[in-house]
This record gives sequence, structure tokens and C-alpha cells, in this order.
Amino acid sequence: MTHSVLPVAPSVDVIEKTFADLKARIPRQRALSAKERIAGLDALYREVWKRRNDLKTAMWNDFRKPAEEVDLTEIFVIKSEIKTVKRNLHRWMRPKRMPGGLAQIGSASWVRPEAKGVVLIISPWNYPMQLVFRPLIAALAAGCTAMIKPSELTGHTAQVVAEIVSAAFESDEVAVVQGGVDTATHMLNLPFNHIYFTGSPAVGKIVMKAASQHPCSVTLELGGKSPVILDDMRSFRDAAKKLAWAKLSNAGQICVAPDYVFVPANREAEFISALKRAMLDMYPGETSANKDYQRIVAPHHAKRISILVDDAIARGAKCVLGGDIETDSCFVPPIVLTGIDKNAKILEEEIFGPVLPIIPYTSLDEVIRFVNDRPTPLALYVFSKRKRFVDSILSNIQSGGASINNCVIHVSSNYLPFGGLGNSGIGSGHGEYGYLEFTHLRGVYEQRFDGAGALLMPPYSSWKTNVIDRLLRWL
Repeated sequence: MTHSVLPVAPSVDVIEKTFADLKARIPRQRALSAKERIAGLDALYREVWKRRNDLKTAMWNDFRKPAEEVDLTEIFVIKSEIKTVKRNLHRWMRPKRMPGGLAQIGSASWVRPEAKGVVLIISPWNYPMQLVFRPLIAALAAGCTAMIKPSELTGHTAQVVAEIVSAAFESDEVAVVQGGVDTATHMLNLPFNHIYFTGSPAVGKIVMKAASQHPCSVTLELGGKSPVILDDMRSFRDAAKKLAWAKLSNAGQICVAPDYVFVPANREAEFISALKRAMLDMYPGETSANKDYQRIVAPHHAKRISILVDDAIARGAKCVLGGDIETDSCFVPPIVLTGIDKNAKILEEEIFGPVLPIIPYTSLDEVIRFVNDRPTPLALYVFSKRKRFVDSILSNIQSGGASINNCVIHVSSNYLPFGGLGNSGIGSGHGEYGYLEFTHLRGVYEQRFDGAGALLMPPYSSWKTNVIDRLLRWL
């Protein structure tokens, strides 16, 4: 099945021809049975497994991602997602009978799931394989064809992804188009039936505007500042370990990474001590020489993080853990900040790096006000053993998703919807929720024998008026 991979930054004519081929295949793709769709997913995973070492090499070359994390956060996630789809797709695809009302007497109603059509998947660089294939799995399960735009910042991985797709699918079923902003801009001008974008809120707005020109539906998996709220717990050791992992994994380049931590003011020093110990235990020795510690994807992103840290320190923040940021080599060490001015940029912009601000609090009300004064976060993290404390936060602070006594790990679930709200996103992915994003739920009504509705059509007589009046009083 292997066909040639499209060149990087292909011409406009090539992109449009690729789109036309994907569109022409739609009637055949929609008609695929669950068994045939699953066979496509199995073919995808076989190629992923075959290229496992190549993926590890590519991600190391792109931003020094450890091989173990490629297995855990990229390949394992894809295998798990495919397994969930295989277990449930037959059920998801079945038409669902729906009840009727008095006006539908003599009829039958059902909902028929149907593929939306040709979809565009624009993926980011922070998980350059997982965030390409996870939405693709959902699109293929729904019966769509797909054009994929991987990030140009992780070019080595994008090339392997393109080769995997080339080996697993026909060119008119799934196509990978590599390139930069110009390529993405032209792709957004094409009349897709659905666009699935993962990235920043700023670019998400551009995608949404482009989609409105056709129009087509969108899924926007964006980001934002995900807060952590710590209760006055007996010990911070467990919370500190989980936070250290969640913040430093992938060098903090995770859309749901903890962005700032609220800690009871009288326990701040104790928590910071536990957090520093957890971070140093996880990445011992000289961090820059630690093979398990990842790099920032590009120098300009490292520079952006450096500017945020410098601004916070200039406003009076204290760096209680950290060292020099080496922008040229994309190295940002673990950094913990305290005493942060409320107007510091680091409390306004998503950090997307291994920097963690600590904010002391004296009352839960001030925490709730602080979070609610900002855009809705993609994730909310609460560490507490008290149900009343947790319920108060969940009831008063909105977020795309939430985790209690852990961080980030909720994203791995194939049974929870993953998505944002407002500035953090639109729509959901993962498991059945991802399948539904690429599916049009078509309502079908069949009149099997005449009901009472025909008796109430014009011309209206006094007895019909009386019947209508009695009907409204009875309902």
C-alpha cells in the first residue's frame, strides 16, 4: 500500500489535488463497516510499532525526548486508544432508536451516526505523534478521510509520521501535508467538513475564523493556565511528587501542565521544600547532562520562557530553585518562583515550560476570585482529602477538565471527554467523545401509519379549536 510521501511545503496545486482525492473517496469511506474501519486502525498501529525506534530517534533529534517517554506518552496512548475503539465501535455505529411524543403517534424515530466527510487535523509539536494519531483514530473510526498538518517545529518526527501514514493508508484516505504557516493558511482555505486543531488560543481563533468562511464545524483543543489548589494537608510529600512529575515531564510543554500552585500561606515553606526535593530526586545531578530531562522545542520558545522569568524577578519574585536558561541550546532548568507580583506576565501567559510559580493564600475565596478573574483553564487540579473542600472548588471554578489528588494523568483516559471551555477550547476528544466529534448525528423520522395530527390540519373549525385547547390543558 506504500505510496510516495508528499514533499515538504507542496505547491498549491498538489494540496488542492490531494483534497479533491480525499473528497472523492468519501462515499466509499462512509460505507465502510466497523470491521473494515478497525482493519485500518490495526494497519496504523502495525506501522507505528514497526517504526518504534525511528520515532524514538526522531523525537530525540527534535527536542531530546527520552525513549521511555516516547513509549509511555506517545505509543502506549495510541495503542490504548485503538483498543478502546475496537472494543466499542460496533456499538457506536449502530442507529439508536428514539422515543416519540403525542405528535409522533404512528411513527418511528432513530439517530443514524454518519461521517462528516473530509477532515483537517492540525497537530502541535509537544506530542508530535500522539496528537496526530489520536484524532486520526477517531476520524477513521467515524468513517472520514483526513488531511494531516503536523508541526514544522518537529520536522524529524513529522517525516516519520508521513512515512507511517503512507505505508498504512491509500493516498486518498489519509494524507500528510508538511510545511509552515503558508501551507497551513492555504489548507484552511479549503472547504473541509470538520477541522480538529490542537494548539494555542491565539492560533485557535485564526482557525475558527477560517472555518466560518465555509462554514464547517471545529474542535479546538487549546491551552491556558491550569491552576493547582492545595488544601492544608497533613503532608505535602505525595502532592509534591505528582506536581514535580507533571510540571517537568516533557519539560513542561504540556497543555494541561500545572501553571501555578496555591498553597496555604502558613505551609508555603514546607511545600516548597517538599517540591524541590521531589524535583531533584526525579532528575538528580546536573540537569543539563541528565538524559531523562527534555529540551524546549526551539530557541525562540526558550527565549519566551526566559522573558517571563526575568519579568517576574524584576517585579520582586524570588527564584528558590533554578539556574541559567540557555536559549541557544533550548535548555530551561526546573525553576520554582515565589513572591510573585500579581501583575507579572508569568501569571497572565501560559508558561509551557518547566517553571512553577507558588502563590500563598489565606482564604479559599481569594483563590476562587483569582482563578475566575482569568480565562477558563483547560484543567483544574485539587489536592485534598476533604470532600467539602473539593466540592466547593468544583462548584465555584469552571474548567475543561479536573483532577483530584493527581495531575495530567486524566488526559490518558479513553472514557472521559477531554476538551476545553471558552478560551481553552471547543468540543471534546478521546474514545467515544472523539468519535462523536467527527460524526454527524442524523435524525431520521418514519411515518408508519397516520396519527391524530392529520385531523388537526386546516381549515380550523370550532371542534378543532376545542380539541387543541383541551390538548394543551392535558399535556
